[in-house]
Amino acid sequence: MGKTRTRHQHGRVVVVTGASGGVGRATARAFAARGDKVALLARGRKGLAAAADDVRQAGGEALVIGVDVSDATAVDAAAQQVVDTFGHIDVWVNNAFTGVFAPVTEVAPDEFRRVTEVTYLGFVFGTRAALRHMLPRDRGTIVQVGSALAYRGIPLQSAYCGAKHAIQGFNESLRCELLHARSRVRTTMVQMPGLNTPQFDWVLNRMPGRARPVAPVYQPEVAARAIVHAASHARRREYWVGGSTAATLVANAVAPGVLDRYLARTNFDAQQEKGSHDGPANLWAPADGPHGDDFGAHGRFDDEVVGGGPQQWVSRNRGWVGAVLTVGAGVLAARKLVGRR
Repeated sequence: MGKTRTRHQHGRVVVVTGASGGVGRATARAFAARGDKVALLARGRKGLAAAADDVRQAGGEALVIGVDVSDATAVDAAAQQVVDTFGHIDVWVNNAFTGVFAPVTEVAPDEFRRVTEVTYLGFVFGTRAALRHMLPRDRGTIVQVGSALAYRGIPLQSAYCGAKHAIQGFNESLRCELLHARSRVRTTMVQMPGLNTPQFDWVLNRMPGRARPVAPVYQPEVAARAIVHAASHARRREYWVGGSTAATLVANAVAPGVLDRYLARTNFDAQQEKGSHDGPANLWAPADGPHGDDFGAHGRFDDEVVGGGPQQWVSRNRGWVGAVLTVGAGVLAARKLVGRR
């Protein structure tokens, strides 16, 4: 009886975009483990089929919908299919993205456009599709999967950083509008650190080395737990996942110019490792195309991931952490000035 009550309590209808691999794949499993019905949206057929198997094995019900999130009409149709199948939408997770790993001068105009259409407009179209069904019911939660790069741009990922910055601004505008309307529909954003996902083997890479996340690297399950938590606690405007995210955002708020120079000096090497990129790029077509494989949730960095414990404490106490670090930075700056005198 207790088990049935728990499954009924958490038996929500959840939509996850970019569900075929990486964070989306781990997130779909995490919702399914709560007994939720999960609609899986992505382009890759093999990844979607495997994600559906994951959902069912975890205890959820799966609905597979092949869709390119840059197509607003297709996203609207996908949302309607979810409602036709499950009756409504409780949670919509915008997660799908793509990118190009190269200096600005080596990214073509159509590549900038494509990254923007998928990574930014895909979130806009997903949000609008969700609102179309949530607002009449006056309930529902939209979770925007962000990044520390939504606040702090880094070299070699200008198109992706620009799109994540745009999502941040878009979500703040939406949040204000929902508050103005006194709507019970919520939106929140989860800012992520470097994650061990297949994206670094999918990214269109024009650098001499293989792309990699900036250390420390966290497992996608850490991100998934944060997304599931945010979906149930969406009054909070955003969450920071990982100590590195908190450190980056605080440092950028306190001393952005110093951070510019630090990233210029370190982040070309920090985002590459030895070896050549020989995997499929998913900019224009899914990586698990007709001749591709199911890539799953994890990338190739399992041996170097860090524990996921501290990130939840940092996120939930980020106001206190930020105040302490800001005061500390002020003290250090004052000491430097005194020393110069």
